[in-house]
Amino acid sequence: MNLFFSALISTLLGSLILITLDASTLFLSALLLSIVAIKTTSQSELLAKITGVWFALSVAPAFGVSLEEVSNISNGFLIQVLLSFLFFVYFFMTKPSIIGRVYKEAKIGVGVSISSAISGFAAGILSAALWQAYLSISL
Repeated sequence: MNLFFSALISTLLGSLILITLDASTLFLSALLLSIVAIKTTSQSELLAKITGVWFALSVAPAFGVSLEEVSNISNGFLIQVLLSFLFFVYFFMTKPSIIGRVYKEAKIGVGVSISSAISGFAAGILSAALWQAYLSISL
């Protein structure tokens, strides 16, 4: 499955979980899926993409918003979701630094899953940091 399509579907599903439940549920779901991805070899890359995006979303917009507030740009939910998606795709494709080393040196299922999780955390942290920088500059 295409990286952009699977990451986009994962972003939409993760955002839905954030809106209806909370960030801890999304994080625990991503953790469970990453364990399943490590144990299976046939669908490990697809599951790793899903978990990477979900890790990014559980870190960046670490709060749930109501469905009515999603379109409100001032709370930053949509911006952080979009940035998390874009940064995850970038990190997953380029595999810079430790992400590439883990991907190459670990077993197939483990390397894909852990490098995807690291990509997700890096994407979430970077998007949250950019949003906080924007808020500090705009005030």
